[in-house]
Amino acid sequence: MNSLAQMMSHRGERMKKETRMEKEEITAWTKPLENTENSSTRRRSFILDPSRDLYYAWITVMVLPVTYNWVIIICRSCFSELQYDYLSVWLSLDYLCDILYILDIVINFHTGFLKEGILVRDKKQIAQLYLSSSKFRWDILSVLPTDFLYFKFGIHTPAVRINRFLHVHPLFEAFDRTETRIPYPNVFRICKLMAYIFVVIHWNSCVYFALSSYIGFGKDQWVYPNISDPEFARLGRQYLYSFYFSTLILTTVGDVPAPKQGEEYLFMTADFLIAVLGFATILGSISSVVANVNDADKAFYPDYDQIKQYMKMYKVNKSVRKKVIAWHQHLQINKKMTNENQILMNLPEKLRVEVAVSVHMSTLSKVQIFQNCEKGLLEELVLRLKPQVYSPGEYVCKKGDIGREMYIIKEGKLAVVADDGVTQFAVLGEGNYFGEISILNIKGNTSGNRRTANIKSIGYSDLFCLSKEDLKEVLTVYPDAKAILEEKGREILLKMKKLDEKLAAHLEAKQQEMEETVLRLEANLESLQTKLARLLAELESSARKILQRIKRMEWEIGLWEEEPTEDKPTDGSEDEE
Repeated sequence: MNSLAQMMSHRGERMKKETRMEKEEITAWTKPLENTENSSTRRRSFILDPSRDLYYAWITVMVLPVTYNWVIIICRSCFSELQYDYLSVWLSLDYLCDILYILDIVINFHTGFLKEGILVRDKKQIAQLYLSSSKFRWDILSVLPTDFLYFKFGIHTPAVRINRFLHVHPLFEAFDRTETRIPYPNVFRICKLMAYIFVVIHWNSCVYFALSSYIGFGKDQWVYPNISDPEFARLGRQYLYSFYFSTLILTTVGDVPAPKQGEEYLFMTADFLIAVLGFATILGSISSVVANVNDADKAFYPDYDQIKQYMKMYKVNKSVRKKVIAWHQHLQINKKMTNENQILMNLPEKLRVEVAVSVHMSTLSKVQIFQNCEKGLLEELVLRLKPQVYSPGEYVCKKGDIGREMYIIKEGKLAVVADDGVTQFAVLGEGNYFGEISILNIKGNTSGNRRTANIKSIGYSDLFCLSKEDLKEVLTVYPDAKAILEEKGREILLKMKKLDEKLAAHLEAKQQEMEETVLRLEANLESLQTKLARLLAELESSARKILQRIKRMEWEIGLWEEEPTEDKPTDGSEDEE
């Protein structure tokens, strides 16, 4: 009994140990998982998405220190009075820019990047990519503490901070992103070009003043006048004179004193070369902007030159030409587009749907028969709306015309007129629609698919057109929506007293009978196909059996033919004996 109790106690202790070990193992496995989740969550919260507004705001802020260093350092180095008079201001701004440069480096370590279309948020991968890039090397060189050289050259030597020029990539990145964000990119390109020209002239004016100081103020007519004259001693006059002189040289306007010294000749030669390059750049940029504007106009509006040439070639009468000119002017002046689908063609399908929905969904939802329809149907229809612009006095449709499309009024006034074109029965405005019944082919419609009224544009009218073919193509994908639309169309026709219910019932019965006949024919055809398949199988089996029998008969005949030939040699040998 004692041994049994000992065995039971040992077994109990062993089970307790195993349970404790299992708990420790579970804890060991769960701890790193929890830490990993927390660290990834924490890490993800500090990663900037370069496509978001926060990152764009930061690089826009970084434009200020970059511009400050590129404009002010050279100015302070050449105009010593500017450096001496505002030393405390410059030192404060210098070290504020240094702080922003360092913060930009830190933010680059926390800015994600796209890999296979997915934003990478892992800090190790981000740091590895940034450290291996040339941008990191330039950023580090730009924040080297060259200010310690003040101890050697003096506090009034801002040229020791020339390495700050290397941190220039945020400026170009901000310009590129701004160009894609603002609604007038061509205006921004011209402003950017003017800013570059200003910086070049600014640097040139600073170098000119420094060269004048090196040669000697007032030594000849080419250099800056003697600063002992109170009129030319003022700092503002010094800068404006130098800037004006540099502008004359770089624009090759002339009216510049001839150089006398060798340094002056070198400066003028370098400036002329820069001027030639600058003119080529400016002309190229301006021509590019003009070409972009023309391409944009061609993409948005019809090419009037081709229409004008066509009318001239075929000698279209003057009144029609005036109408065409007035219509085209209306499109240009009021920014009306007639080819929206072509403009949005390059967008992905989903994004194209979102843009079209945001622009036209409110207009389409006003049509009574499309209300309460499923969202997918409306999105498909929105992509098929075609804008059209009608001139004053132009007929949109006439009584008796075949209705192949419906119209939704976006802007303008249309009148329902009598056959004389003068008497008005009603006026349709923004949000009204007409022709929706004719594109549904509702059975029992007494007016058929013919127009029942004359509709004429009073002024310039913007309409959306939806064709019967487009609606039919969409409804083949949405059969439930087709039934709903037809039911709504019947209700509208009943209210208008234009639905012959007996005719509709007769046509419905006839269609149902036709559908039953088609189903019966399909069933018979399927039965015939089955029978034909059986016959073909039997025929193939019979052919195979006949072929086997023919082969067997050929084999037996071959055996019969071989027997006499075997007997003949035997008979000959017996005769010889």
